[in-house]
Amino acid sequence: MQVIDTRIQGVKIIQPKVFGDARGFFLETFEKKRYQEMLNIDVDFVQDNHSRSSKGVLRGLHFQKLNPQGKLVRVVRGEVFDVVVDIRKSSPTYGAWEGVVLSEENKTQFWLPPGLAHGFVVLSETADFEYKCTDYYNPAHEGCLLWNDPAVGIEWPIENPLLSEKDKVGQLFKELA
Repeated sequence: MQVIDTRIQGVKIIQPKVFGDARGFFLETFEKKRYQEMLNIDVDFVQDNHSRSSKGVLRGLHFQKLNPQGKLVRVVRGEVFDVVVDIRKSSPTYGAWEGVVLSEENKTQFWLPPGLAHGFVVLSETADFEYKCTDYYNPAHEGCLLWNDPAVGIEWPIENPLLSEKDKVGQLFKELA
């Protein structure tokens, strides 16, 4: 596996080793000891999630105000542009964003440590998105950073995404407590 550092402290792009032939392919998507060593983390995953979305759907930028979740994300069908924003006030990369294309073809994974806002937009007709979380989802403590806040300046590959009502009214970066 190849692990690539990003401009955000602790965020990693993971390119797994894929074994393929005429019959198909095999890859390891998680092995606790190996991932803890290569990512230099000591966390346990407590929840796995799977979402399916249509082309143009943008989900995010979500975060947990209490008990923030670290996430190991990947796409098993389709293609998305996945984004994180560093909202950890004590971080040297506070306010920075990072984006990566995740797809069934590239099989790339993205490690997001706790304390980041996260979202993605679907580039293919549909996309199945899977993620492992280091803490439990708590809707009472969910936050949402506005996807197109000019202060953050994310370069999304779409102009008019399909958004949930919650995502349409996300907070501005300067409003985060």
